Amino acid sequence: MGSGGLELPPGDDGGRQGNSTDVPPGAVSLARPMNAGAIGPELDWDAEAWHEVRTRAQRAGRAYIWLNLVEQRLRAVVAAVLRPVYEPVHGDDWVVAAAGPAGQEWVQRAVAVREVSRRKGYLLDPADDNVLSFLTLPQLRELMVQHWPCFEPYLDERRDVELALDELEVTRNVVSRNRALSEAVLSQAERASARLLEVLGAGSDVPSTRRLPVDAVEDLVGDRYADVVAVHSDRVRLLRQFPAEDLFGSARRVDALGIGLNLLVQNFSGRRLLRLAESGGRVRLLFLNPASSAIKRRERELGIKRGELSRAVEMNILHMRRVRARLRDPGAFEIQVFDETPRFTAYLVDGDGADGIAVVQSYLRRTRGMEAPVLVLRNGRNGGKVVKSDQVDEGGLFPTYREEFELMWADSRPVS
Repeated sequence: MGSGGLELPPGDDGGRQGNSTDVPPGAVSLARPMNAGAIGPELDWDAEAWHEVRTRAQRAGRAYIWLNLVEQRLRAVVAAVLRPVYEPVHGDDWVVAAAGPAGQEWVQRAVAVREVSRRKGYLLDPADDNVLSFLTLPQLRELMVQHWPCFEPYLDERRDVELALDELEVTRNVVSRNRALSEAVLSQAERASARLLEVLGAGSDVPSTRRLPVDAVEDLVGDRYADVVAVHSDRVRLLRQFPAEDLFGSARRVDALGIGLNLLVQNFSGRRLLRLAESGGRVRLLFLNPASSAIKRRERELGIKRGELSRAVEMNILHMRRVRARLRDPGAFEIQVFDETPRFTAYLVDGDGADGIAVVQSYLRRTRGMEAPVLVLRNGRNGGKVVKSDQVDEGGLFPTYREEFELMWADSRPVS
């Protein structure tokens, strides 16, 4: 007899016959446990399931970093603006006072969470032992909206701030509930976060970030990869994420080394190159000599017809010569050729300063340049942070390729 007054059926003694179906009236039938071997296949994750969960984790991780950066920055801005107003009168309770009657419910909840964290030893950093550290992004936004006249002298457009926070709220809701985050929503969140950080005065003043914006993940863990900020499996994917106009459009100096320099010659117009040189920029292009034995070996490696690659390089050089001929100062646009075995192609944009960007590809046997993996380097990285122009870069790949370019330039000869 069970505790609820219902009679349980007798257990299976394994020896008597007829017990499997003879259940007394009023008894509750108990399901027998399933064979453990039958559960395994239902619980297994196949490769597709693991790929899906990995993708979800990667997207959520990126979104969390952006949301964390925005929340930390917004917290700092709120403290800088409202603390001087309320702290002289209310002391440590200045956040409670700033919340006012309209925010009493959520601010008291933050106070309670802070006390619990204190009691259980969750506050590991004394800097977080304040109510402000326990406010969420919507609550920080509420403080800003309530006291907008205090923030107005520092922030230009209230609408821009609120629109960006509205976009982030969608992502915050998805991430906090561990739901699937689409690529479109993640991209929207990253754009909104970058825009909001810029509005809140946290944008970088390094010129290269205007060409290739510093990604949140790069900014936090970039020291793991020296000065490599992006890797693409081929040039098509590079141009999809980083168009030639973004790379060369605002350059003051372009140094390029390779066989035919198709990334520049075929993807950036001669008119734009002419304008770059006329506006005070400098261009140095170093092609593989189309008449050299090295280009014939490259043709054999690629399995293409004899003379096909050399003619393509000749056409690129002729195109660049026509651009140079239209300049008042041909010295601002130099073209040279080299005869050595080509080892890599490199495009160094503003490589003479701490704000340079480089696109580098190694030459692989039987693989055309369009299909070779691409590295994107940012000059001036040190310890995962983008250094300012008055700081020294202590290492990385960028200086190596820049030095190699200068050595090959010195050993090459000019094209008339």
